[in-house]
Amino acid sequence: MSVCSIEVVAVCFRLKMASFCVRAVRRSYSRVALPAFIRAYPRLLCTATQQKNGNVSDGAEKPEQSAAETLLLEEKSQLEDQLKDMTEKYKRALADTENLRTRTQKMIEDAKLYGIQGFCKDLVEVADILEKATESVPKEEVTTQNPHLKNLFDGLVMTEVQIQKVFIKHGLVKLNPDGEKFDPYEHEALFHAPVDGKEPGTVAMVTKVGYKLHGRTLRPALVGVAKAPLK
Repeated sequence: MSVCSIEVVAVCFRLKMASFCVRAVRRSYSRVALPAFIRAYPRLLCTATQQKNGNVSDGAEKPEQSAAETLLLEEKSQLEDQLKDMTEKYKRALADTENLRTRTQKMIEDAKLYGIQGFCKDLVEVADILEKATESVPKEEVTTQNPHLKNLFDGLVMTEVQIQKVFIKHGLVKLNPDGEKFDPYEHEALFHAPVDGKEPGTVAMVTKVGYKLHGRTLRPALVGVAKAPLK
């Protein structure tokens, strides 16, 4: 038998098997489909009845839907309240942080400005001594006939002038309020007495000058205050 004959026989065999399978499937379907339809028929009837009575079913489902919507609305309201509360807390935290940053920055600036406050208090005492030294020298003695005293006096004066320049450079200003209105924040009254030619409430005498560091009183001036004469 040739190869072609064998292939023809194989094709015919496959065709017969295919036809047999088709017939078998048709018979099986007819046997299975009919009982399935019979079993499904009551359900189809129930479905038709439910569709006919749809108003009743819808009315029964509405309470369930209303309850679900109510629950969702309540949850939404709770979430909105939580969001509002968290937003307020966040804003307060931002405000507190900004206030803390501002205070910290102010403290840093004050530390830079007034960090030398203790040192300045000691230096103004030296300036007081220089001022007293120059005031104690009799001006008539400072002449070319007394060169040693003149040179010493000139050196003291130049030192006093230079130290005042350094004070001003670093924000330290001398307070000599003679004739000014008495200010309790800048002056310290040692006594009150009637003084001719001075208005009451003004500084009549300065016994010790004061100093201010960057606008802040470092040392108040010690003064005597004029008052109205007794009648």
